Amino acid sequence: MEVIHGTVHAAFPIADPSRVGEARRHAVQLAHEAGMGEVDAGRVALVVTELATNLLRHAKQGLLLLARTSSADVEVIALDKGPGMPDVARSLRDGFSTGGTPGTGLGAVARLADDFDIHSTVPEGTAVLARVRSATSPAPVRSLRVGAVSVCAPGEVVCGDAWCFGLDGARGSLLVADGLGHGPQAAEAAQAAVQAFMADPFADCRAFVQQAHHRLRSTRGAAIAVYRLDGDDASVQHAGAGNVLARLVSGVTDRTLVTQHGTAGLTIRSVDVAQTPWPEHALLVAHSDGIESRWRPDALAPLLRRDPTLAAAVLLRDHSRGRDDATVAVIRRKD
Repeated sequence: MEVIHGTVHAAFPIADPSRVGEARRHAVQLAHEAGMGEVDAGRVALVVTELATNLLRHAKQGLLLLARTSSADVEVIALDKGPGMPDVARSLRDGFSTGGTPGTGLGAVARLADDFDIHSTVPEGTAVLARVRSATSPAPVRSLRVGAVSVCAPGEVVCGDAWCFGLDGARGSLLVADGLGHGPQAAEAAQAAVQAFMADPFADCRAFVQQAHHRLRSTRGAAIAVYRLDGDDASVQHAGAGNVLARLVSGVTDRTLVTQHGTAGLTIRSVDVAQTPWPEHALLVAHSDGIESRWRPDALAPLLRRDPTLAAAVLLRDHSRGRDDATVAVIRRKD
């Protein structure tokens, strides 16, 4: 069994050249914390420099997100709100440029990264995902594809949201927690939920919510939701309390996974457990209330078979409320 403990992405708005160097230094520090040698840390630095420079030169509202994942990767996400690329394949070819540069940036990133994905629409903008891992760390092999993006509220240094995945063959489990408010006390509540989850990631949903409710009594409380996927059953079981939202979306379906009102650690009625069919090719998308609830599922239709972290990043870019911690976690079944 594998447990993926959620990380928080450091956010770097790329508005002037100084932020490029700041993001690069932070990324290299993450690489060293992940145990990477100088060669791999150098790859991280080049990926960040190329993506941040592209944002500075060509993009509107460019944002770089950086995190060290539980797999000892350094994850780099570049987001912007336009103008977008009319021909992504052409933009990846060396020598193509719209700004008088050599035109090797995106192609170089694709070659340097161990994982690379990109999505762009005109005029909405572009999302680029790149991961670099140590040469001594093999890529994880999983039956489910998972990914998440989480950022702090503006002005905060800790995140009041938390997420965690449990993976065991074709079985999967997901927790999303949103501590009341934001800042250190919200983070304490969310992490208490994570500790309850990690004690038994595949516990019965009702038992987990009750246990989390008990653990969070010494905190300010949190909205929580847990989702269980059984490899032999094309459905998802779920339970929770509060305003963590989830939907199963595909090209033809959009199903909301409803949990009850309440706050873990404060007030919860008897725990309701529901089971919802999992449509073919659907993504499970769960998010905190730092993300607007009324997003259109067709925005994720082009991303159904892509890296789930890319889908999470696009949703964060387009629907973050911008005044609270924001988290999006996504699961899809392996093709």
